[in-house]
Amino acid sequence: MSKPKVGLYWCASCGGCEEAVVDLGEDILAVVEAVDLSFWPVALDFKRTDVEAMADGELAVTFINGAIRNSEQFEMVEKLRQKSQLIVAFGSCAHLGGIPGLANVANREAILKEAYSNVPSVVNDNGTSPQESTEVKEGTLTLPALWNTVKTLDQVIAVDYYLPGCPPPVKLIKNAVMAILSGKLPEKGAVLAPDNALCDECPHRDSKPEKLTIKEFKRPSQIKVDPEQCLLAQGLLCLGSITRAGCEAACVKANMPCTGCMGPTSHVKDYGAKALSALMSVIEAKEAGEIETMLKNVVDPVGTFYRYSLPASNMHRRYDLAGERGDKR
Repeated sequence: MSKPKVGLYWCASCGGCEEAVVDLGEDILAVVEAVDLSFWPVALDFKRTDVEAMADGELAVTFINGAIRNSEQFEMVEKLRQKSQLIVAFGSCAHLGGIPGLANVANREAILKEAYSNVPSVVNDNGTSPQESTEVKEGTLTLPALWNTVKTLDQVIAVDYYLPGCPPPVKLIKNAVMAILSGKLPEKGAVLAPDNALCDECPHRDSKPEKLTIKEFKRPSQIKVDPEQCLLAQGLLCLGSITRAGCEAACVKANMPCTGCMGPTSHVKDYGAKALSALMSVIEAKEAGEIETMLKNVVDPVGTFYRYSLPASNMHRRYDLAGERGDKR
């Protein structure tokens, strides 16, 4: 009996999701034994032509990590959708847009100008920036077209399942792979992680005051964190109360507040709006001036509340900087 064929592909991401697969350790041997790893170009010598040569549905499942922000990524995920029976959005970037999705506060032109002209370490007296096509004597050289708007995976192709996290926890990866191989999966569209808040598995949950009020927001570098006490009660912007569980509170156990990489539970429609609402409900300040003073300690509100989820939010992007092509690619 032939093994099910599996693919892995990355788009706009940092590579951490690939590291998470390797972090399976000895368990990866069981996975490799059970499947035919038919496409993983970041680790093995696979080409685009290998995907094109496959029959439709030949891949049992493809795990795709990273947001979609250029034409090549879009073309590849479309091909992989055609060749795969199941598509899993693997990690925060594919699931919600992730860190790359914060580019949606700007537009294509501003991003290129910042990267190739404004950064202090760049010397570019001619103002050169990447072009989609350039004529040389040998012919036409082309680059993928950078989109104006970063998109989540399910905003460009149909997605069957989601595996959250930045990167996804090893335990969830193993459970997801085994569930797929056994055919014991929930209904399509499900997030393959617990559907309850991170606070439920936090080691400090019993120290959280029954009536929590915060006088001042602080950053981890500004205080000596008490490892036995609720981080939010200490004034740290911990988003565990509105973040999906499943990571076993890895950051909190290291005295770092939850930043929300597991995304929202199924009861939350807009992660950033819910995070802002939850935190504003526990601040002690009531007058406008007091609230404004408190919020000055939230150095980067968009990066704090929408760190992983701006493309998936109701806002999607900053439209006054969308540019002439608006929300188009």
